[in-house]
Amino acid sequence: MAASSEIQLDHLPSDPLLHILSYLSYRDVVHCSYVSKRLNDLCKHNPLWRRHCCNHWLLTDADRLQSGLSWCSLFKKFYSDLGRYIEHYVVLKKSWEQLKNFLQQRCPRMIASLKAGATEVELEEIEGQIGCKLPDDYRCSYRIHNGQKLVIPGLMGSMSLSNHYRSEVLLDVETAAGGFQLRKGMRRCLPLTFCFHTGLSQYLALEDAEGRRKSESFYPCPDQTAQDPSAIDMFITGTSFSDWFTGYVNNVVTGEYPIIKDQIFRYVHEKGCVATTGDITVSVSTSFLPELSSVHPPHFFFTYRIRIEMSRSASPEAACQLDSRYWKITTSDGNVEEVQGPGVVGEFPIMTPGKVHEYASCTTFSTPSEYMEGHYTFHSLANKEEVFQVAIPRFHMVCPPFREPPTRTVNDVLWQINKKNDMNTERNTLLIK
Repeated sequence: MAASSEIQLDHLPSDPLLHILSYLSYRDVVHCSYVSKRLNDLCKHNPLWRRHCCNHWLLTDADRLQSGLSWCSLFKKFYSDLGRYIEHYVVLKKSWEQLKNFLQQRCPRMIASLKAGATEVELEEIEGQIGCKLPDDYRCSYRIHNGQKLVIPGLMGSMSLSNHYRSEVLLDVETAAGGFQLRKGMRRCLPLTFCFHTGLSQYLALEDAEGRRKSESFYPCPDQTAQDPSAIDMFITGTSFSDWFTGYVNNVVTGEYPIIKDQIFRYVHEKGCVATTGDITVSVSTSFLPELSSVHPPHFFFTYRIRIEMSRSASPEAACQLDSRYWKITTSDGNVEEVQGPGVVGEFPIMTPGKVHEYASCTTFSTPSEYMEGHYTFHSLANKEEVFQVAIPRFHMVCPPFREPPTRTVNDVLWQINKKNDMNTERNTLLIK
């Protein structure tokens, strides 16, 4: 009878074992290291941990050489400090690096306003101060950078319209803790941003409370029709801190948000929202202004920025001047309004080859979404009798999703119905008289 040919792990060559280990997660590699002395030795193999250091901590060969540690020891060092954030670190670290690289080229002043990361001890002290746990993705981001100094312009975007200006600073965690809310209607909410000019802040919900979902970011919007001052509606800006921050960074670095006078302006350009008529191209971007809007009563404020450009290759004889504008406005409830008037915001721009004219205007609606389209009327400078129209592409304006506090549906709706009935009764009484 042939002898048993059982394969012993210790007798297997190292190369196939290392190849198998290279497919495992860092957790599984650690588990394998407890199986036997042979596997323990193999699990310390430097190339195994180089991959995990690159994948989980974004470390490079230069980082390892500077540290003077092996890849395995370097992974342990980072894990002991940042291990609780391993599910969030890469995404947030990449976003921060992308943002800083972009700002270095386009808005270098903002780089100097960023603060160094907070320590674990500092974050734990903040949690003790406010009596509430901070989300891990929030903590992870603040380990990388603890917000920014209280300067203008703010990192989280600006908006300027006539005599209205907004610029949101990303608050450091200590300042944010000072604005932590315990009042009814805003319980357990931590401010993320602050605008000196408007007092506007975006908040992070640290618990499920008063109609908010834990980790959501939002703009608070007081219900102006409610009897209870704690009835606060919310414009939702993110489902989590990571969703909120990385979405914003992506809009910045991809050019979705334009840079105007060294500031990030939160205009959104809808894809395909460009129209070319002859030598003239018109494109539109829009922005929602929560600080000038409300859910109750329904009042949604938008601004739009229009760019009119004449092709550089146009003939000098193509020079023309804008005379008037025409708008067709359609709201989400199907109402259509037509508006026309001279010029644009009081100007009658002359277009010549290569010239660009930009302007901003605004509008308000009682519905949360609508779209506008229309045309400009120009006359030729070479022949004033020659009049022609230039199309303005259709562009949509949609406010962020919003939510009402649950208490409103019980008390305030009844109060508003009773108030409406009282007004009708008073009106009928006056008619009888």
